[in-house]
Amino acid sequence: MNPRRKRRLTVVVALLAGLSVTIALVLYAMNQNMDLFYTPTELVEGKSNGVKPEVGQRLRIGGMVVKGSVKRDPQSLEVTFRVADVGPEVTVRYDGILPDLFREGQGIVAQGVLVDARTVEAHEVLAKHDEEYMPPEVAEAMNKHHKPLEYTDQQKQGSVQ
Repeated sequence: MNPRRKRRLTVVVALLAGLSVTIALVLYAMNQNMDLFYTPTELVEGKSNGVKPEVGQRLRIGGMVVKGSVKRDPQSLEVTFRVADVGPEVTVRYDGILPDLFREGQGIVAQGVLVDARTVEAHEVLAKHDEEYMPPEVAEAMNKHHKPLEYTDQQKQGSVQ
């Protein structure tokens, strides 16, 4: 083979190998940073397609904070609370300052790691910002399991006054 062709072939093979390694590393990094969303029911029972998270997996969980479930440690910033949708409740542990809008009965999304089948160790907690807003994932999951509330004209007027 001609030395010039050999050199060109070597450069082309090296570029293709470098491009392949770069693409593989990017895909691996994207897979490591992907947090899947679950509702409490999906977390415990699995999604409709049978996918269930494993202990140690990073995930996001969204639902409503159960009334009377918030427990604060007086010695630290650690907070434990339960989140539910229509089925089982899941415990969320968080060490940090909760958002100002966080309260019982409100919708939240927590990002963290699954510690066991019903416990999530959160590193971030997000609270909804007003009465109407619900994170898209939570709204979609709740619509699958809930029938929307319908108010009568009298109920609407009573809530305005």
